[in-house]
Amino acid sequence: MKKLAMTLLCLAPITSFAQNPMGMSEADMQKMMQQVQKAQDCMEKIDQTKIDALEKKADQFEAEMKLLCANGKRDEAQEKAMVYMKEIVNSSVVKEAKRCGEMMKGAMQGMMQDMPIVDQDKDFTRQHVCDSY
Repeated sequence: MKKLAMTLLCLAPITSFAQNPMGMSEADMQKMMQQVQKAQDCMEKIDQTKIDALEKKADQFEAEMKLLCANGKRDEAQEKAMVYMKEIVNSSVVKEAKRCGEMMKGAMQGMMQDMPIVDQDKDFTRQHVCDSY
């Protein structure tokens, strides 16, 4: 009985957080959930075959980079990596996923304001692809 009481006391803050996370009102929570649903609907509209093709291409790229880097062909690997990244960034699938992600970002803005976010626009030209392998 004593263990049960201690467990309930430990869980009390969690249940109050679940009822009112981050001090959000019910209306704010509803708005956030609607935005999350819109983002999810957006992602579901992206052609899965195109996503699969991108994943397959990414696997091939990674294998090629590992091989080039292992064989000391750093310059060739770096050139191919830059071309590949431009191609990926400009692909319609990635652009659409980014647009959907922006919807999610807007929905979570209040909750995520204190969380560090990776800067996707960071300049990676000074990093070498072979240093990752």
